Formats: sequence, C-alpha cells, structure tokens
Amino acid sequence: MLNSVQIQGRLVADPELRHTPNGVAVATFRLAVERDYKDQESGERKADFITVVAWRQTGTFVSKFFSKGRMVIVHGRLQMRNYTDREGNKRTMAEILANDVYFGGDKPISSENDGSYNTYLPSSQENEPTGQFTEITDDDGDLPF
Repeated sequence: MLNSVQIQGRLVADPELRHTPNGVAVATFRLAVERDYKDQESGERKADFITVVAWRQTGTFVSKFFSKGRMVIVHGRLQMRNYTDREGNKRTMAEILANDVYFGGDKPISSENDGSYNTYLPSSQENEPTGQFTEITDDDGDLPF
C-alpha cells in the first residue's frame, strides 16, 4: 500500500508544541495550500487549510524555526482520525503526519516575523549585503580546484 503526501503552503499560525505524558514532543500546525485553479465567480484562488502533525525531533524543529506566514514544504502520510467533539458528536478528521518538513520560498528579512506575507525578500534582493557580512574585494584569481 502507498500513502504518501507532499504539500507546500504557508503557516496560518505559529506551530503549537506540546509533550505527551511520556515527554515525547508533538507539534501541530495548519498550512494554507492554494488550489491550482481560480474560482469562476471571484477570479481568485481559494485555499485549503490542512492540519499537519510532526512528532519528536521534527516537531521540535518546526516549533523552533517556523512561524506564521512562513512557506513550508511537508512530506508525510495522510491519516484519518475519529474523535468525539464537545457536544458528543462523532467526527472524522484528516491530517498529515509529517515525516520531513522543509523551508520553502524566500528567506525572512529578520527573525521577528509579524506574520504578514511581505516579510520575505524578493529573489532580486536575496544576494544584497545586509550589514552582517563585508564583501571581499581582494581576489587573487586563483581557484583551489
């Protein structure tokens, strides 16, 4: 049997990190994933909001390095989970269990992300100096290979 899912989307909120009673880390987050087509009435692309669960080191990694608005790529498997809501109704929920989570898109401008989508550098500005490094000007032209 094959159960493999890959999605790319933006985090709709910061990941939530919890621990089981045995101390195992588990992070839960939701991604807004755009559909491939535009709505005929509005002319806009709609998005699906998909819940992702990441366990152990992957969950800790996600909660530490990802924040709202960040583009994320997830590889995992689809799981259906049954639960009873607060009103006593039986519900079924689809979620992705993440095997791997990767950074997607451009790098953030700063570590303080306010969640807006314009906090990422356009690709044309990606290689401009940011003040953290100085450009090397004395090039002797000899390559080590």
